Amino acid sequence: MAKLYFRYGAMNCGKSTALQQVAYNYRERGMEVVIIKPIVDTKGGDKVVSRLGIEKEVDLSLNFSDNVRDRIHQYINEKGDIHCVLVDEAQFLKKSQVDQLFALAVRDQIPVICYGLRTDFSMTGFEGSERLLLLAHSIEELKTICACGKKALLNGRKVDGEFVFEGNQIAIDQENNITYESLCPHCYFEKKDRYDQQICGIINDNNY
Repeated sequence: MAKLYFRYGAMNCGKSTALQQVAYNYRERGMEVVIIKPIVDTKGGDKVVSRLGIEKEVDLSLNFSDNVRDRIHQYINEKGDIHCVLVDEAQFLKKSQVDQLFALAVRDQIPVICYGLRTDFSMTGFEGSERLLLLAHSIEELKTICACGKKALLNGRKVDGEFVFEGNQIAIDQENNITYESLCPHCYFEKKDRYDQQICGIINDNNY
């Protein structure tokens, strides 16, 4: 039975590298895969880009309004049968799109493997990830480490090299001077406390 898989982890845990490795393994055996990426993720344009410098063109770019299952059916009609669907940056999917991928696995018997973040820089869940955690047949954590050496669970956002804890949920890595760093919970709260103290100091200064 085909399944919906969700493989998640903090930033820089190797999600995009793992996706490309799976795609290579399938194609090495003469099997076809479809690589999908939400169009809102502009990093790398129409490619899945790994921090190791490996990149691979996507087959389908998704808008929020797209029906993923319909897009896959159309792709099959045009290109032929496929053996697996791979989704990069799956946290950006809409709830309905995760439901469509679930149906693709169950009703069409096509395995679907999604890679993405579980939470954003403020420890808030993404819509796509929350739905995947509810529906995926298999959930796997891809591990990485914090700069302190402990296991990283969270994602810290930096603007101009400084950690921030306010802002829009979606802000793409390496755009508008934004970068991300994977953090263990201890380091996350340490940096958040420092940020809160700085903000409090600015507010107090402005009151005089």
